[in-house]
Amino acid sequence: MDKVRFGIVGCGRIAQRHAEHIHNKGELVAVCDVVKEKADEMAKKYGVKAYCSPEEMFAAEKNIDVMSICSPNGLHAEHAIKALTAGFHALCEKPMALTVADCGRMIQAAERANKRLFAIKQNRYNPPVAAVKQLLDEDRLGRIYSVQLNCFWNRNPDYYHNSWKGTLKLDGGTLFTQFSHFVDLLYWLIGDVDTVQAYLGNFHHQGIIEFEDTGVVILKFTGGAIGAINYTVNSYGKNMEGSLTIFGEKGTVKIGGQYLNELEYQNIEGYRIENLPEGAKANNYGNYQGSMSNHDKVYDNLVEVLRNNASISTSSFEGLKTVEIIEKIYKAATRI
Repeated sequence: MDKVRFGIVGCGRIAQRHAEHIHNKGELVAVCDVVKEKADEMAKKYGVKAYCSPEEMFAAEKNIDVMSICSPNGLHAEHAIKALTAGFHALCEKPMALTVADCGRMIQAAERANKRLFAIKQNRYNPPVAAVKQLLDEDRLGRIYSVQLNCFWNRNPDYYHNSWKGTLKLDGGTLFTQFSHFVDLLYWLIGDVDTVQAYLGNFHHQGIIEFEDTGVVILKFTGGAIGAINYTVNSYGKNMEGSLTIFGEKGTVKIGGQYLNELEYQNIEGYRIENLPEGAKANNYGNYQGSMSNHDKVYDNLVEVLRNNASISTSSFEGLKTVEIIEKIYKAATRI
């Protein structure tokens, strides 16, 4: 296989990031969006073909290897399944889907078609996150007692204006769109979740979004640790913090900053994390910023998997587990 060839489904904000990395790592062949102007604009920028529907692109472009699914959350399952069934590998933006059942259907479609289904989990590549993962894999913190995840961001009304964001059907909720990467890190670092309690409220976005803008969650992990998630998009004026603190038998460590991009605290028995490389800058979307921009590393892994049969960095099963934990939280929550 020479250059891996890609198509993009959905030409919104995050698709711009995908197109940039595809241009650097492979070959962009075609794009599609139901809003013709968006598809035409991206196609003109990269000199590729534009389509108005995924089905049209899937039928016409049989030389594509991978379809990057960048459509609204609630359409990920439909578009990924159609891409896989049509004979393409699929790379799915977060969240993988809005229900565990849909994630299962996506995995089954990949297995039936003998194609790869990749999930985007770029925060795993943040240098302090990778360093703490190594700590845990080497059992340097001993037994994990508890964990605290803080997600304090700002999303003003302009973010949701004239958009699918904020709708239950296509967005799904704040944990899906803003903080699913953070929930993934809980699963990746601490393990699966057994039981959940939660309170959710919409304090500042009434009439703007159809779900919560704030939540407090208590978790019991299958490994015995307990944890809490405090999250909101009501941080006044700008994003404040994305942090994860782990309290263990042999140490305490905190990853902080706005996007889990800084090692803020460590006190570990007989060990110290040092000489961390500088992390990637956050995704910049104009009036606000999102998670760390590590999509290049996701695409590096994808290319290595398809070219050299390397190990996949984030399996579709792990994408499903993130959705499963969020689904547990929403089902258990008391809404106030």
